[in-house]
Amino acid sequence: MNSPVLVGLSGGVDSAVAASLLKRDGHSVQGAFMKNWDEDPETGFCSAFEDYEDANRIADQLGIELKTVSFVSEYWERVFADFLTGCEAGITPNPDVLCNREIKFRLFVDYASELGIQRIATGHYARVEPCTDGVGLFRPTDHSKDQTYFLNAVPRDRLSRCLFPLAAMTKSEVRDLARKLGLHVHQKPDSTGICFIGERRFSKFIGRFIAGEPGEIQSASGTLLGKHAGLALYTIGQRKGLAIGGRRDSVQSPWYVLEKVPERNLLVVTQDEADLASDGLAASHLNMLVDSTDWFEDCLAMVRYRQGPQPCNVEFTESGIEVRFNRPQRAITPGQYVVFYREDRCLGGARIDRAR
Repeated sequence: MNSPVLVGLSGGVDSAVAASLLKRDGHSVQGAFMKNWDEDPETGFCSAFEDYEDANRIADQLGIELKTVSFVSEYWERVFADFLTGCEAGITPNPDVLCNREIKFRLFVDYASELGIQRIATGHYARVEPCTDGVGLFRPTDHSKDQTYFLNAVPRDRLSRCLFPLAAMTKSEVRDLARKLGLHVHQKPDSTGICFIGERRFSKFIGRFIAGEPGEIQSASGTLLGKHAGLALYTIGQRKGLAIGGRRDSVQSPWYVLEKVPERNLLVVTQDEADLASDGLAASHLNMLVDSTDWFEDCLAMVRYRQGPQPCNVEFTESGIEVRFNRPQRAITPGQYVVFYREDRCLGGARIDRAR
C-alpha cells in the first residue's frame, strides 16, 4: 500500500474524483473538510453547510473517514484582513492566491503533519513533478482549467508535499468518471467567485465591512462626469456599474475605469480602450518556484487568470521586479498577480504594484 494522504474534500466533483483516484491507486486516504468562513444566517453568503453535507456523503460513498477542521479565525487574520486593507488602499486584492498560500497549502499541510500524514491532495488542476533543481509546478493537461495562476505564491517546500491527481484529466473526463463511480456530485456546478461573497452582489457584501465614501468620477482630461459609491467597488478596466452613460457632451460608447486615486478619492474613466494598455509593470513579493533567475530570461507571463501567457522581459531590482511586455497588455491591475512561465513550468509570481 502507498503512503497515507489527507485529501481536502470541498464537497465538489474535483476533490471527490481526486480522492477516488488516490484510493484506486492504493493510498490510505483520509478526507478533511476545511471550514474557512462563518455562515451568515441572514444572507447565507457561503454554502458551507451544503458543501459539508456533500463532502460527508462523498466520504461515505468512497468508504473513507472525513474530518472537519476550522480555519475561520486564521482565514480572517491572514486572508480577509489583507483583502480589506487592499480594498481600502484602492487596489484589487486576490484573496484566492492568499487562501492557497496561507490556508490550503500552509495550515492544511501543518494539520496533516499533526495527524502524522506527510502528503496532502486537492482537486486543483495543476501538476507537481521532481526536477533537477527540486520540485516543479507545471500547467495541467487541461489548460482551460489551469489553476497554477492561483498557486503561484505557494512556497516550493509546501508544493513538495502535494498531490494533484487531476493533472492529466480534462474537466469532462472528471465528470464522466464521477458519474461512473456513482458520485452524486458529478453534475454539481463549479464554485465561482470568492467563498465569502458567493453569488451575492459584491457592493452589498463589502459595504458590511468598508464604509464607502462617495467621490468624483472624472474623465482622463479632468471633466467631472458623476459620482462613484466608493473606490473599493471598482477595478481597472471595469465597464459596468459606472452609471455615466448617455451623456450629450461625449460620444455614445462605453466608459471604462482607467485609474483609482485614493488620496483624492477619485475615479478616472475613459472611453478609449487604448488608454487601458500598458507595456509593463512593477511588482513585489516575488515567490520563486525555480532555483535561478536565469529561468526568467525571455519567459512568458500572465497578469490575470485565463489570460494566455505573454512574452516579456523581467528585470530584478532592489524593490522587486520590473516587467516589460513585447505587446501592450490590457488593464494591468495593482493588487493582482503577475505569474511567469517557461513552456508549461510555472516559475513563480509577484503582486502587481503599478502598471507602467
